[in-house]
Amino acid sequence: MKILIAGLGSIGRRHFRNLLALGEKDIILYRTNRATLADDELAGFPVETDLALALKKHQPQAVVVANPTALHMQIAIPAAQAGCAILLEKPVAENLEQVASLSEISSRSGSRILVGFQFRYHPTLNKARELIQSGEIGTVLSAHAHWGEYLPNWHPWEDYRQSYAARADLGGGVIVTLTHPLDYLRHLLGEVQALWSINGHISTLELSGVEDTAEIGLKFTSGAIGGVHMNYFQRPAVHRLEIAGTGGTLRWDNADGVLQHYKMPDEFGQIRSNPGTPVMTQYAPPEGFERNHLFLAQTQHFLEVAAGQAEPICTLQDGIQALEMALAAKHSQASGQVVTLAEVK
Repeated sequence: MKILIAGLGSIGRRHFRNLLALGEKDIILYRTNRATLADDELAGFPVETDLALALKKHQPQAVVVANPTALHMQIAIPAAQAGCAILLEKPVAENLEQVASLSEISSRSGSRILVGFQFRYHPTLNKARELIQSGEIGTVLSAHAHWGEYLPNWHPWEDYRQSYAARADLGGGVIVTLTHPLDYLRHLLGEVQALWSINGHISTLELSGVEDTAEIGLKFTSGAIGGVHMNYFQRPAVHRLEIAGTGGTLRWDNADGVLQHYKMPDEFGQIRSNPGTPVMTQYAPPEGFERNHLFLAQTQHFLEVAAGQAEPICTLQDGIQALEMALAAKHSQASGQVVTLAEVK
């Protein structure tokens, strides 16, 4: 398969390496030469600096969009017009107007789009979804995700102040950069009806017009309530999730990937030795599991999508809905009001 990669920063390099690991060799690099990583590993692969020419000359079947968020649509829309399958990094765009055009064009051209929310492939998060859907924790009543990391540690080879995550002009800010919980909570618990948020720049980090922390409250259409905390300044890093239901609780920690399932005895107290005490079952990822396995699974799935062998498990519409939630959080901060997702649409 002929694949064009647009953007050769950290995530673009990861996609490049994973494609090679999966046996793909026919790779074209579209770039502006602004990446801060060394170019040694890219030697021998064709490089193009004009996208229209690259699409016409090489006619790739698939395009990986891994450039800064604010520039995604400059790649995705021409790729969709050419009928290419697209792996579109999250967040999908800066605004809903741009992505609406992509949706319309891809529907006409038949372009198949997979959005890069890699936690969709996490084995124990998928186990949590299975337990929720089978009623193992009863009716879900609340959920909370907490994700904090120290931004200057992300890419030690570059000045964090120049990274996309720290700059409004490149589509950064903690809400869209760490938007994964907005996607996986919706994937686990269903649609979000409304949300509120308090967010802003409260640390000493030198950022350009973006927030470094956010509290987001969520009301799901199911009636459950929840929340997401995100920040750029926490050390050591933490990424955890807790979901509570009428019959038990799920606790997940990204550090080791372990999911704990606390199940309450039924109303007749069938755990006779100590009625009312939950029984804990633990689920761990496969032996040897590490973070890149999520991206490898995503890349393998993308190749199948591009070949017409599978439907995207994270569609453009999923990406749009995560973006709507992120924009709603910004609107809530600006207005001081609860914002419905219908208002954002």
